[in-house]
Amino acid sequence: MTTLNLTGELERLIGGIVRLVPEFSHIDPQQLLVCISTTRNGGIHGTYAKIHPLRFEGGARTTTARRGRRTFTCTMPEVEYGGTQILYLIYFLVPRFLNLPLREKLITVFHELYHVSPLFNGDLRRFPGRNFAHGSSTKKYNALMGKLVDTHIHGLEEKSLLAFLEGGMDELRLRHSAIVGRKFAAPRMKVDPA
Repeated sequence: MTTLNLTGELERLIGGIVRLVPEFSHIDPQQLLVCISTTRNGGIHGTYAKIHPLRFEGGARTTTARRGRRTFTCTMPEVEYGGTQILYLIYFLVPRFLNLPLREKLITVFHELYHVSPLFNGDLRRFPGRNFAHGSSTKKYNALMGKLVDTHIHGLEEKSLLAFLEGGMDELRLRHSAIVGRKFAAPRMKVDPA
C-alpha cells in the first residue's frame, strides 16, 4: 500500500484544471498554497473548503476599517512558501471534504478556485451587491460550478487523475497505508490604530 499525499494530489488536480478550464486560466497554481485542516466529525454537513485571499480589494496589502468611532489600519502578511510569494491559501477540511461524492468534491474545488480574482492579485472575485463573494445567489454560483465540472469531466482524457477522490475517508484508509497533507496555520492580519 502507498501513502496518499492529499495536498500533492489536489495540487496536481488544480494544475490540470487551470490548464484545461478557460475560466481558471488566469490562476498561477504556484501562488496558491493548498492545505488541509481537520474537522471534528466526518459528516457531510458544514464547510468543506475555504479560501484565504492574502490581499484586500484591488490587490492592496493594507486597508482601513472602522469599528464604531475608531479607525484601524489592517495589513495582510507576506507569505512565502518554497521561495514563492503566496497570494491565496485554500484549505480542504478533512474528513468532511473526502466524504462527499466525487462530483461534489470537484464542485468544491471549482467553487474555491472561482473565488480567485480574474486579476490574480490576491483579492477575491467580487460580484456587485452585498454578497460580493457569491453574487445574487450562492445556489446559482454552485450551479455554474456544477456545469463547469460536468464539462471538465466529460472532456478529461486522463480520468485516473480523479482516482484519489473516489470513495470516502474510510475507503481511502483501506487503499493507502497513510493519508498525509500539508498543514499551514492561517496567517494573521495585523491591525493597528490609524
